[in-house]
Amino acid sequence: MDPPTAVVELEPEPKPENMEEAKEIGPMLSCNLYDTELCHKIAQVFLPGLATACVDNTSGDLFRSPATVAVDLRKEMVEYLTQRSESFVAVSVVLEGGPEAEASDHPLDVISDFVDDFASVKRNLFSRVSGWLLSEKREDKIDDFVQEMEINGFWLIDRRQAIAQTVLKNVDFMNNFHCDMKFNSEEELAGHVLLCKFRTMNCTNEGCSAIFCASHLQQHDLACPFKIIPCEQNCSENLMRREMDRHCITVCPMKLVNCPFYPVGCTIPVPQYSIHQHCTENLQTHLLHILQLIYHEASEEDLKKRARQLEEASSPEQLVNARDARSLTFAVKELEATLGPLEITIKKETNENSAEPSNLEANAQNEAGQS
Repeated sequence: MDPPTAVVELEPEPKPENMEEAKEIGPMLSCNLYDTELCHKIAQVFLPGLATACVDNTSGDLFRSPATVAVDLRKEMVEYLTQRSESFVAVSVVLEGGPEAEASDHPLDVISDFVDDFASVKRNLFSRVSGWLLSEKREDKIDDFVQEMEINGFWLIDRRQAIAQTVLKNVDFMNNFHCDMKFNSEEELAGHVLLCKFRTMNCTNEGCSAIFCASHLQQHDLACPFKIIPCEQNCSENLMRREMDRHCITVCPMKLVNCPFYPVGCTIPVPQYSIHQHCTENLQTHLLHILQLIYHEASEEDLKKRARQLEEASSPEQLVNARDARSLTFAVKELEATLGPLEITIKKETNENSAEPSNLEANAQNEAGQS
């Protein structure tokens, strides 16, 4: 005989005594903001993925074209992506070692893999057994169908972004790319939205139409082509980042250029604005370069002496106004016509050690004679 079954009376759940308490235990309000830039990138993956599925599904079929199956495959694709994303956490995380196992996977890569998987499932027999998948004609046909859908507005970007938002939230279990915070009241939610790192922002730089979430503000600011920044070469100009390269290599007064006397031996790089100062301060050096070309056999002392003579014989601006090797050479030759030819000092070579070999040789001869 079975023992009597004890009757257990369950206490009823407490009911809220007033509206305030009912409000507290009512449904929570979610933020639902997300990374708009990432969502847009995900949405851009959908159209090529659908085009690939349509082309591969109808390849070799004389009675169907990609356009005839686009509506049905789009519906199937949305359902496929939704189901795969909903089961992503269970399949990829729980069964493969915990959250750490998939923490490094980026949602864009994960969802792109889903799109590729869907396209591969929809390949017909012709696509699977032929070389169609590797042909250039296939790639061209996919690109053409993508353009056709864009022109006809078949799958607008706004609708694709709505699907991308849902799929993103399903795979982003670490909440790195969307906000999953919940609030008890609309007032709390509204206050949070104003400060949420995923709130949408517009670039304030004139000419820039970029839209991004607040967490990307610093990243965008560091790369915005329309931001006004100081010249990278430290001139006094402030200009758009997009114009910086052209400015630095064309009109910037601080850009480094070769000295006008570079062809004759001056290898000092000079800021463009200070060429005149450089030529004035290095006049004697430039004179020496010119004189070395004229007098190959002259010693350095002779050339320095001649350079001093030229400076003394010239008018205050005659040599200074020579701004390149050609003009300075003409000025030197005009002055040399009055100074006369350069007297080159030929030094007799004296070798202090030259006597040593002679003594050694004499000693060797004496030793040979004694023997």
